[in-house]
Amino acid sequence: MTDNVLRFSSCYGCGVCAIACPVRIIDIRETPDGFYGPVIANPGQCVHCGLCLAVCAYNDDSIIPGTSEPKPYAAWSRNPKIRHRCSSGGIGFEIASNLIDKGYKACGVRYNTEGQRAEHFVAEGVPEFEQSIGSKYIPSYTLPGFVHLNHTDRFFVSGTPCQIDSLRRYVRRMKIEDRYVLVDFFCHGVPSLHLWRQYLSGVESQIGFVEHVSWRSKRLGWNNSWAISAEGGDSYFSPKCEGDLFFRFFLNNVCLGKACYERCKYKMAASAADIRIGDLWGRKYKNDRDGVSAILVFTPRGEDVVKTLGTCHIESLPLAELTEGQMKKAPAYPWVYKRIMRELSQKRSLPKIHIWVRLYLLSRLPMRILGRIRSVLNM
Repeated sequence: MTDNVLRFSSCYGCGVCAIACPVRIIDIRETPDGFYGPVIANPGQCVHCGLCLAVCAYNDDSIIPGTSEPKPYAAWSRNPKIRHRCSSGGIGFEIASNLIDKGYKACGVRYNTEGQRAEHFVAEGVPEFEQSIGSKYIPSYTLPGFVHLNHTDRFFVSGTPCQIDSLRRYVRRMKIEDRYVLVDFFCHGVPSLHLWRQYLSGVESQIGFVEHVSWRSKRLGWNNSWAISAEGGDSYFSPKCEGDLFFRFFLNNVCLGKACYERCKYKMAASAADIRIGDLWGRKYKNDRDGVSAILVFTPRGEDVVKTLGTCHIESLPLAELTEGQMKKAPAYPWVYKRIMRELSQKRSLPKIHIWVRLYLLSRLPMRILGRIRSVLNM
């Protein structure tokens, strides 16, 4: 440790070290780059127990594995209202609802309008957990939810793969693993909060204060669902197909957290969760406009949960079809990264910063062409 931070120059920002610390001296704060990281508020009170590092997935090159081979499924909610409101097939919400009905508390992510951030929270009822519906493509501040995790209640917890890996280490070390169902998802990475706030500032200049945000919309069908929808004084809808700036930055991987490039070990079927969910982009369902979820089950506990989802249509699917369209490896570190991050922190307008995104994409064009040629030759 140093005076103010753990021994890492960057980390996943999962926040599990803060809840593991027995003397509660670790806080999770926003970093200058617009992510989250640990700060030791009172280093003199540290008892050197080592728990913060023991539960840290960033501190270990391995992943805590599931206890069985992953079992792949395609699925969707039979409730058309749930399926329409959710990003794909509504399976994450259905799993949580099923477990809440069995006495679990559910820890998911909602958007905090006042704080302009995504944050974890704990719900004890299904109506309360509806706040979690929909994807949030920004870092989540975990402490508002994670501080309520305990040794006596049963919990469903969803989060990014790195958050869930650290949480798996925590519940296993605390010997409370059997009280938790852990769910992660196919993760693209998380962009800087500076990107989101600059984007949101532009939206609010057009429609006034934004009261509700959705990063996905099925207005144009599920396969065209990359869209920012916001509601303020007037509504705002900006699909990717029309060149939405937020998705240009995010999907081109130019301002993700450093760990997303350097330390992501969770692509495809690499997971510490009981269940992994996500969008099923494969060819089999390409004409489905309502949304289909991918499910990967890693543990017997996860299999038991999926088997009891009577409100859902579930069918087996080959793993290759289930993972079609998912990121196979961590993105390459972009040479424009420092420039873009600096200009985002200086609050330059996104159209001006986007010039660097275009230059980056042009520089990669020869490699992309070569990659397509290789794909054709290997067919």
